[in-house]
Amino acid sequence: MQSESHVLWWNAFKQGDWDAFTALYGEFYELLNNYGRKFTQDADLIQDVVHDLFVRLWTTRARLGNPASVKNYLYKALRSTLFRKIQSLSKFVELDNASGQGAFAVNFIPDASFRQEEQELRNQVIALVNTLPARQQEIIFLRFYEGMSYEEISVIMDINMSSTYKLLYKALDNLHKVSDKCFLTFLSIMIFLFRNFSKKIPVTEG
Repeated sequence: MQSESHVLWWNAFKQGDWDAFTALYGEFYELLNNYGRKFTQDADLIQDVVHDLFVRLWTTRARLGNPASVKNYLYKALRSTLFRKIQSLSKFVELDNASGQGAFAVNFIPDASFRQEEQELRNQVIALVNTLPARQQEIIFLRFYEGMSYEEISVIMDINMSSTYKLLYKALDNLHKVSDKCFLTFLSIMIFLFRNFSKKIPVTEG
C-alpha cells in the first residue's frame, strides 16, 4: 500500500526539495540495507549500492516518473543494482542454483511480543525457509515479511504473475516437504508466517 507521505516526499524531491529527499533517505535507508543483506553479507558493498542508488535518484530526479509504490520502486532498483555490482566483482551467485545457499538468507527481525515457544518456532521457521532455493526464500520474505501483493512481487522479482503464483506455491510446497511432512508442524509454520504478515499490513482509517 502506497504511503501518502511517501508520495508527497517523492513529488517534492523530484522538484528539487532537499528536505523531502533526506526524508526518503531516512525512511528507506535501513529497509534497503536489510533487504540487501538477504543477498550478501558484505555490509560495505550494500551501503555503497544504497548510497549510489540515492545519488542516482537525485541526479536523475527530473526524469523520474511516479511509481505506484515508492518502496517497491526502491526495492527493485536496489535488487537490480546490487546484482550488477556483485556480478562485476565476480561474486555473483545464480539465484536458481540447486541449493540456493549464499544468495538469499531470511532473518526475521526479533519480536519482543513472542513468548519462548514462539521464539523457538520463529527459529525453526527461519531454519526451514533457509533450506529453500534462493528465489523461493525471497518470495517468502517479500510476501510474508514485507506484506507485498503478488503484483508488487512480480515487478520486484521481474517475473510475470503466473510465475509469481507458481513460485510461491512451490516454496510453500517445499516447506511442507522439509517439515517432515508433519501437517501440524507445517500448520504451525503457516500460522507464524501469516501472523508476521498481518503485523506488516498498515491499517487505514475508513
